Amino acid sequence: MRIKISLITTLLLISGCSSFASKDTLPPASLIIKNGQVITMNDNKQLIENGVVVINNDTIIAVGDHSLLSQYDAQRIIDAQNGIVMPGMVNTHNHLPMIAFRGLGEEGIENRLFAYFFPLESKKLSRELIYQATRLGAIDLAQSGVTTFADMYYHVDEMAKATKEVGLRAVLGETVIKFPVVDAKQPYGGLEYGQQFINDYKNDPLITPAFAPHAAYTVSKQKLQQINAISKKLNVPVLIHVGEFGNESARISDNPKQLSPVAWLHDIGVLDKRMVLAHAIHVDQADIDLIKQSGAGVAYNPMANAKGATGIAPAWEMYQQQLPMGLGTDGPMSSNQVDLWRTLSYAANMQRLKHNDRTIMIPEQVIELATIGGARALHMEDKIGSLEVGKKADVIIVETQSANMMPNYNPYATLVYQANPSNVSTTIVNGNIVMEQRQMTQVDSADVTKNIRAIEADIAKFAKELAKKAITSPSLMK
Repeated sequence: MRIKISLITTLLLISGCSSFASKDTLPPASLIIKNGQVITMNDNKQLIENGVVVINNDTIIAVGDHSLLSQYDAQRIIDAQNGIVMPGMVNTHNHLPMIAFRGLGEEGIENRLFAYFFPLESKKLSRELIYQATRLGAIDLAQSGVTTFADMYYHVDEMAKATKEVGLRAVLGETVIKFPVVDAKQPYGGLEYGQQFINDYKNDPLITPAFAPHAAYTVSKQKLQQINAISKKLNVPVLIHVGEFGNESARISDNPKQLSPVAWLHDIGVLDKRMVLAHAIHVDQADIDLIKQSGAGVAYNPMANAKGATGIAPAWEMYQQQLPMGLGTDGPMSSNQVDLWRTLSYAANMQRLKHNDRTIMIPEQVIELATIGGARALHMEDKIGSLEVGKKADVIIVETQSANMMPNYNPYATLVYQANPSNVSTTIVNGNIVMEQRQMTQVDSADVTKNIRAIEADIAKFAKELAKKAITSPSLMK
């Protein structure tokens, strides 16, 4: 009897040791997401029911079905609870610090950009405001499932610091413009500022530094060509507003032929694959051909364009012709939003209305624009935009238990026409959880709120008086 017990004990020990040895040999994973409806947005737009995403450090190392759970030794497992697991969304055009001014200038001011935006910025912008407002904006983005955003503004070093505190990924372009601004006392001072910023952040894991010449009508031919030459040398993006207004050709200096803004950029030799064109509303087929030939990306901002009555971009035509195009919100004074959820339905519905065709811009195509399309527009599709092995671990979980998310027959339609920011439960960027169950993990939200309230109190009286002046003098600063 004693021999049998000893033999059984030995066998159990051997069995236990072999099981431990087996676990020890499993490849490591820092995080696994399970029990999700996984929207990969890969080339085949693969949808995996009861799917699993495996992450190690900052990289996705496996995507597949539940059998993956037994193949990795995970430090942490998140149960998606039948929610939608998808790539983090990409906001391709923003001016995030303007969130400090969100809701102002809504009194029907005719020339809002020059009579209100620019005077407000001239009086109230500062390093501190830009830093604090970017923190608020980045929280807003993270809570709505945007993991990467592209931005054109000032003091972008402060924006970079704030963005990294929250934990998001960003392409940040220092604005270059022909008049003095908050961070440049001399016209075009942003060029020097931008070069220093690029030098400081050129190898950052989250921040991609860029130049941001404001527009063809606010930056000279010589400066645009200089920016193009430097961007080639440093291999950095160039973000610019193009075709937002119908009268831009007439406003461009050195344009005697009255070429369209796109044609003019091509003519002076600066339209290339490093450029990201915000808006591209007032463009024709010849312009679209030039954009496609150049490899430039396009940021489609349907909600802001509708609110500003600037027009409807030919986004369906550009999509059909496979231009690298993503979705943007524009600044928080243009659409009052930085999340993409309402923009998703605008992206489809504005095109359907324009073409009188409800069969175009189906939900799957809209989600493409919000994810891998945005990555292509920013020339980052090799790193982000889809859930694929080797890409950066930028992942969000959208819960499907709330009333507005039921039923969920088609996850693409559910996302485009039913979801809102509050349905995003978890946001992961570069393998780090920046929001979990609606709670921010990297930044003190209460401190952000306190600082924004102080900024609000400082701005309110001046903003009210400025609105009165802009309404009574609509041609101000035209």
